[in-house]
Amino acid sequence: MIIPDAYLGILGGGQLGRMFCVAAQTMGYRVMVLDPDPASPAARGADRHLCADYTDRAALTEMGRACAAVTCEFENVPAASLEFLAQCCTVRPAAGAVAIAQDRIAEKTFLRDQGFPTARCAVIRNSEDIAAALQSVPLPALLKRSRWGYDGKGQARVGSARELDAAWQSFGNAPCVLEELLPLQTEVSVVLARGAAGEMAVYPVVENQHAAGILDISIVPARVAKPLAGQAVNMARAVAERLDYRGVLAVEFFVLHDGRLLVNEMAPRPHNSGHYTLDACMTSQFEQQVRALCGLPLGEVKLLSPAVMVNLLGDLWARGAPRWDALLRHPRVKLHLYGKHEARPGRKMGHYTCLADNVTEALSVAREIKNILAGAA
Repeated sequence: MIIPDAYLGILGGGQLGRMFCVAAQTMGYRVMVLDPDPASPAARGADRHLCADYTDRAALTEMGRACAAVTCEFENVPAASLEFLAQCCTVRPAAGAVAIAQDRIAEKTFLRDQGFPTARCAVIRNSEDIAAALQSVPLPALLKRSRWGYDGKGQARVGSARELDAAWQSFGNAPCVLEELLPLQTEVSVVLARGAAGEMAVYPVVENQHAAGILDISIVPARVAKPLAGQAVNMARAVAERLDYRGVLAVEFFVLHDGRLLVNEMAPRPHNSGHYTLDACMTSQFEQQVRALCGLPLGEVKLLSPAVMVNLLGDLWARGAPRWDALLRHPRVKLHLYGKHEARPGRKMGHYTCLADNVTEALSVAREIKNILAGAA
C-alpha cells in the first residue's frame, strides 16, 4: 500500500491528468506529470512536470526513480514506455492491457477471442484486404483507423467500394478496421475500478449521446431496462477480469433496436462519461484511479443524485466567452473548466453536471443551459 506524501506519476497532461492531480493532491500525494506540452492542463497543477516525449528514456528513468507508482492519462501512451517504467516502480494499468486498448485491431481480436459480442468487422492492412473486407462487412459501414482515432477523428462513413478506397487513402493507408454500421437504440458505458487484489467497484450504467463523433451528453442512471443494465455491468466486469486489469476502465456498448448489447470499445483510464462522478458519487473516478494505483481499498461508488453531464467544446468560444452566468445561477449545476489556453472547434474545454431529484429534471436543466450557451435561447 502506497501512502500519502509519496510521488505518483502520470503519463499525459490533459484534462484527465489534471483531475487525477487534484484527486491525488487532495489525498496528500505529490504528482509528477510527463507530457511534452509545457502548457498542458495537468502540468500547471502538478508538483513536478517533466516536459519531454513519452519515449524519452532519461525522463522515464527520472520518473521511475522518483515515483512509487505510475499510471497513464490516455491510451496512446507507448506501451514500451510503461514496460520500461515497470522495471522501476508499480505501473497500473499494465502495458499489456494498454497495448490492447490502444489498437482497434488488437482490441477487436481480444474481444472476439474472449467471446464478447461485437459488430461485424474486418481488418484492412493493405489494398488486397479491401475486397475481402467488403465480402464480410455490408455497406454502408464505418472505416476506423486502428490507432490514434478518438472523438470521431480517424473515422469515415463509406457507402461504396470507391468511398472505402478513398477513405483508406486519406488515412495514409494505415491499418484500419471496417465496421458494420448498426441501427442503434442508444449507447451506454460502464466505468469501473479493479484493485490490486482483483476486487471491483462498478459505477452505475451511463447513457451517452454523441454529436459529430464526440460525446455530447451523459445521463445517469441510464434510461434502459434493468436486465440490460445488469448485462452491461456483468460484461464490463468480465472484460476487466479477462484483461487482468488494474485501475479504472471504461467499457462502451451499443444497444441495438432488437435489444442486443454489443461491446464497442474500451478505454484503460477514467472516461469522459464518468465525469459526473466528481459531483454525483461518493467516490469520483479520479479518486478511484488513485486508490487502485496505490493499492488502497476502493471507494464506495454509490450514486448520490441523478445527473446529466454536458461537454463544453471550443466551438462555444467562437463569439467570445460563453455566458457562464446562465449556468452558475443554478444551485445544483457544477461547472468544470480545464484550463486550456486555446479554444478550438471540437476541443473539450470543460463540462458541466446538472444534479436533480430525477433524470428528467436534470436533462431539462442541462438542455436549457446548453441552448443559452449556444445562443439559441
